[in-house]
Amino acid sequence: MKIALGADHAGFPLKERVKQWLLEQRVQVDDKGTFSNESVDYPDFARLVGEAVAAKQTDRGILVCGSGIGMSIAANKVPGVRAANPHTVFEAQMSREHNDANVLTLGARVLTEDEAHGILDMWLRTKFAGGRHQRRVDKISQIERAEKVPST
Repeated sequence: MKIALGADHAGFPLKERVKQWLLEQRVQVDDKGTFSNESVDYPDFARLVGEAVAAKQTDRGILVCGSGIGMSIAANKVPGVRAANPHTVFEAQMSREHNDANVLTLGARVLTEDEAHGILDMWLRTKFAGGRHQRRVDKISQIERAEKVPST
């Protein structure tokens, strides 16, 4: 598995710990930055990671900022990205199993390192369930392409 990884200044310290954990799990990491605590704009990194995922240069993406919210909003503007900002292991599982989330956003100021690790571990291990959920993910893609979504 190959992961695109990015963060802003608030998420930088946690991004570095996530990167180390991923490398220990033998996951390839494409670190898109930032590379310090100096102030930067989170949408720049959300776009870099989102575009890598959408172009299938990486299997998934992980973004870290203060709350995870800004990264999630920005990444979800990239067509093909389904970014989720879970705060529990259960939400991480559902984001993969039901929504096929391909980008995980983490809030460095709202999660402990242990919580972030648990969320990350579950998110990486959980497979998309497909079935009835595929129809719903397909409808999300139709919205992105501004197609009429048939009602059911």
